[in-house]
Formats: sequence, C-alpha cells, structure tokens
Amino acid sequence: MYVIVIGGGNVGYYLTKDLVAAGHEVLLLEKDRARAQRLAEDLGEVVQQGDGCEARIMAEMGFARADVIVAATGEDEDNLIVCQMAKQRFGITRTISRVNSPANEALFAQLGIDTTVSATRLIFNLIEQEIEVDHLIPVAALARGHLEIVSIELSEQSPVVGRAIGEISLPGEAHIIAILRGDKGLLPSPNAILQTGDTVLTLVQQDQEPALHGVFSA
Repeated sequence: MYVIVIGGGNVGYYLTKDLVAAGHEVLLLEKDRARAQRLAEDLGEVVQQGDGCEARIMAEMGFARADVIVAATGEDEDNLIVCQMAKQRFGITRTISRVNSPANEALFAQLGIDTTVSATRLIFNLIEQEIEVDHLIPVAALARGHLEIVSIELSEQSPVVGRAIGEISLPGEAHIIAILRGDKGLLPSPNAILQTGDTVLTLVQQDQEPALHGVFSA
C-alpha cells in the first residue's frame, strides 16, 4: 500500500514510522525545509520537502498512484485542501484528515472526506459527560504502554456501517471503548449496530493504528 502523509509534526512523524515498520510504501511531505531535513536524517528518503497543498508538488510526489492520503498538518484549512484535491484532481478514493477544531468535522464530512480524527472532540465529549478526572487514563501512561486512543468518524462508505460491533474483527488487541452518536456517548455492546456519522473511539497499540483505519475506512 502506498500512503502519502502530509505534515511532519508529531502526528505525521510517528504515523510514518509506524507505516514504514509495517512494511508499507510511505512518503512524508513536509513544507518547512529545515524540519524536512531533520526528519530525513531520522527517517531517510521517505521524507520529501514540499507544500502538499500545491497541485504541482502533488503530481511530482505521485499522488495519482497513492492508495491513501493522510492530511496531518496542524491547520484544518490545509488538511481540507489536501484531501479535496487528492479526490477531485487525482482520483484518490481514501482520504484521512486530522481535524483540530471539532466545529469543522461536519464540513469535512459534507465535502466527502472519508475519515476524520479529532482529539479535541474526544476530550470535549469526556468533559460533557462529566467523567471525573481521577477516572481518566493519563495520556502519558498510554504513551508509555505504546497505546493510543483513536477517533474515527464513519462515512456512508465505511464497510462497518450497518454491522454489529461483535461482528467486526479488529487488529491485534484493539478495543472499541465508546461510540459517540450525536450528542450522546454509548457503551459498545456486541449487538450495537454502527451507523453513518458515528464516531468510534478505540484503544489500540500504536503499531496497529494503520490496520485499524483499514477496518473502518472504505
């Protein structure tokens, strides 16, 4: 699988490392020249310097043959542009975008972005449900165990829509820990049927995250 990751921040860096370790062909595209050089010293030739929002750069970097485009910059506007151009200009069928502002998630879905990941929305929903701080798993503890909480919003094209949670085979020891549906949080019983627009929260080993996205994305 050929995966192009846009944005060499922490998200893009660690995702690229995991994808390479899993045996995928990966390109990490970083706009800032100095940072791209530092990343290349660590990751090697998979890192290229360039603006992932420019059509010329996209063409030069082989967007047309990519299987997945991941927009992981810190700017929602850039992530949206990358995913839209990947779909409309290069015919990419699978796009995944980081969304920094939960207010933009609906817009991304309306414009056809297949999967969005929003840590901000996760934290907001935990607060809204008045979960006590003492009951939350510290992020640092998760990192030490190489675990991540991953949020995936289900589009109409997701292969798991209409299926019961108990029927879904997850990679490794991944677990569905909650379903966000509208303004409600639901516990993931085996008989719960997933719906378009659901946000599925999962706990997964870091090296299994790419495989996890493959289960939920068309």
